[in-house]
Amino acid sequence: MLGIRQKLSLGFAGLLAIILIIGGESISLFSRLGDSIDVILRENYRSVVACLEMKEALERMDSGLLFLLLRYDEQGTKLIAENRSIFEKALQIEVNNVTLPGEGEKARKIQNLYSEYKSTVGQILQEPMPLALKRQMYFERLLPLFGEIKKNAGDILEMNQQNMIDANDQARGLAASARWQMYGLLAVGCILAMIYIILVRRWIFRPITRLIQSTNEISAGNLDLVVKTESQDEIGQLSESFNAMAESLRRVRRTREAKLAQIQQMVQEAFRVLPEAVAIVNLQGRVEMATQLAGQVFGLRPTAKIQDLQLDWLNTLFHNAIIGQDTSNAEKQHVVQSFVNDEERYFAPKAVVIRGGDKEVSALLIVINDITQQRQQDELKRGVLSTVSHQLKTPLTSIRMAIHLLLEGDIGSPNEKQADVLMSAEQEAERLHRILENLLDIGRIESGKVYLNLQSLSPYMLVLDSVEPFRSASQDQGIHLNIELPEGLPEVLADPARVPHVFSNLLANALKYTHPGGRITVSAITDEEFVRFSVADTGRGIPAQYHENIFEQFFRAPIDATKTGIGLGLSIAKEIVEAHGGTISVNSSEGEGSTFTFSLRRSDSLPKE
Repeated sequence: MLGIRQKLSLGFAGLLAIILIIGGESISLFSRLGDSIDVILRENYRSVVACLEMKEALERMDSGLLFLLLRYDEQGTKLIAENRSIFEKALQIEVNNVTLPGEGEKARKIQNLYSEYKSTVGQILQEPMPLALKRQMYFERLLPLFGEIKKNAGDILEMNQQNMIDANDQARGLAASARWQMYGLLAVGCILAMIYIILVRRWIFRPITRLIQSTNEISAGNLDLVVKTESQDEIGQLSESFNAMAESLRRVRRTREAKLAQIQQMVQEAFRVLPEAVAIVNLQGRVEMATQLAGQVFGLRPTAKIQDLQLDWLNTLFHNAIIGQDTSNAEKQHVVQSFVNDEERYFAPKAVVIRGGDKEVSALLIVINDITQQRQQDELKRGVLSTVSHQLKTPLTSIRMAIHLLLEGDIGSPNEKQADVLMSAEQEAERLHRILENLLDIGRIESGKVYLNLQSLSPYMLVLDSVEPFRSASQDQGIHLNIELPEGLPEVLADPARVPHVFSNLLANALKYTHPGGRITVSAITDEEFVRFSVADTGRGIPAQYHENIFEQFFRAPIDATKTGIGLGLSIAKEIVEAHGGTISVNSSEGEGSTFTFSLRRSDSLPKE
């Protein structure tokens, strides 16, 4: 007959086999997915980057030629020389990275066109000739060559991008197939696990249940009870041992204390090896039990006293929990920095009250959560956001300058249709510029690198200066813009460069979602510590389900798909207000308008030194 050890080994061996099969299949599928992604990066990414660099360098060389035609010889020659090597290097990369049918022909064509283009540019640079002849050579020879080279580079770019899309679709298909395979394996694993659970219930749980019933009888005082033994496995042996124990209990009842002490020691040992920093502290501040991590990092070892550890944050946490103050709110938690095995770690401590049977506080459970990974993820997010914003800012500045030059007519007057297109491009470039500035502002505020120039400011002037730029727009849209400020408002402590941005965002949103004939009202009230400003409108309102998310980054309530924006304005406004020590909130009902309220601290509420 199989013993419990063999039964458990059999069941766990089956589960282990399932895990190994699923794990092996997962590794295989992930490897195939990795190979698909590697193909995209290896075969196409270099060509895409090379084509983009060729196009950009070619455009800058063309700009240099335009400088020459405008008699800015030094600037034009310098610009052409700087970008010629860039173009040739990118072209060589593309020629050496031909991976698609037809790509080599396009690359050779670019080489031939560029040779002619380079030769003509050399004639203009090296041979003295009248300006009119230079212009003729530019428009009759260089400009068509410029267009052909750019077109062929664009074709190669599109070919590689399309191949990347195809490879991506293939990877998606492989992932979908992998998902269904995993579903199948998981289903089989669940079925086998259920079978094993049924067998375990039959082999182990039923005998244990009978054994528990017998122990209840004995605990009620029936020490004459004899447990029936129906098998020769470990449970049967346990039953026999239990009978022997009952016989011992009949002889020596005091052995219960020894058993209790043994169980307590086992619990303490199990508690000690928990992987988290956890400690149980009595009301006198003495540690009753603690995990190894709590002892190694924070000195919370059994018999140690909180007051002797010289950890101010721990003393504060202990006393606040004793007097009943909530320490579980994440926003109020103190973050502790410590080094574990020479590695910088961050912990968030909290205290949980343990109550006895009489509902009175009997001890405290101190839990110190490791939040290092969360902090690292936040830092990574801010780093990526800042890096991407800075990298986009420089090329965007060049694009804005180029559009500006075209609109000003410095390099030739565009026709009416071209001017319309350039105006649209300029508006979109400005919009993108604002988005990047918002992203950079968020990064600065979240990283604490924004210096607030706090000054005592009049709320009247703050509101008037912020509202004035919107007067004309509100009149054009037929919207009444009112200011309702009571007399005697105290001065507020604010940064004159930052707070107007909050008003600007709230007013811009109000104008955007208020219909002609509507009304926008800016008001304020005061209490002992803060002046609370409100911007209320009679617009379409915000559905209640979006109120909790309205201040999140990149969130846009889907109430009007025609409105532009990416959902950063309210997030930045919230960061600015909170950096001032205030709060911001929204009260809105769909179809009844919205009221945004934020607070700024009164200057006279600060303690005088």
